[in-house]
Amino acid sequence: MKVVILAGGYGTRLAEITKVIPKPMVEIGGIPILVHIMNIYSAYGFNDFIIALGYKGDVIKEYFLHLKELSSDFKIDLASGKLEYITERKNNWKVTFVDTGENSMTGGRIKRLENIIRNETFMMTYGDAVSNIDINKLLLFHQNGNSLATVTAVHPPARFGELTINNENIVVEFKEKPQTQSGWINGGFFVFKPEIFDYIDSDSTVLEKEPLEKLSSEKKLKAYYHEKFWQSMDTIRDKNYLEEIWSSGKAPWKNNND
Repeated sequence: MKVVILAGGYGTRLAEITKVIPKPMVEIGGIPILVHIMNIYSAYGFNDFIIALGYKGDVIKEYFLHLKELSSDFKIDLASGKLEYITERKNNWKVTFVDTGENSMTGGRIKRLENIIRNETFMMTYGDAVSNIDINKLLLFHQNGNSLATVTAVHPPARFGELTINNENIVVEFKEKPQTQSGWINGGFFVFKPEIFDYIDSDSTVLEKEPLEKLSSEKKLKAYYHEKFWQSMDTIRDKNYLEEIWSSGKAPWKNNND
């Protein structure tokens, strides 16, 4: 099954970094967050990726063109150009890079992939969030749910620390940057049947508006509840938080591919 990753946005809230590189290439622990996300799927045996490119897509292409060299030890004879690997890191990813337009919206990017995906069910997520989601359980939920689309529902991360206050205005619990337990938000990690393409009109279609709203009204959209770790990287604060978790050696999304 193919995995689509949307990697074409401007990442304006990380502008101090994304002026130079696209948001999916912002590193956590020296690894682009895009690669962290791909590793999440790969850990469950899903290795056929489609990267929907846009803003600074050439930077992403360049990285993967040289990924083998970047992740291996080697020696090179500069006179002949002969390259010899000393230690070589291999993976079995198949990655398709598609320019989906610098100004396309999320739905438009997906629509541009229709001729590649054709009549297959596929998974999709955004290029800026990591999670310890069980991909196999997500897929099984979708298959058993008989829905056109499945979205992973997650608790929003608290931005400034969460307070539990009793009736006497006494703070009885303080949690720094937890995931809140109130409410659910779109956490990405979708599964779509190919009929989703019929709900997208053009490059200007925002997936999260008309398509998902219509699916919801038709009762064709189901939510897979993920209660555990999920974190997006929207701001420098988020990036620093993810760096802290990674540096601890206990990143919930980490797997043996990292």
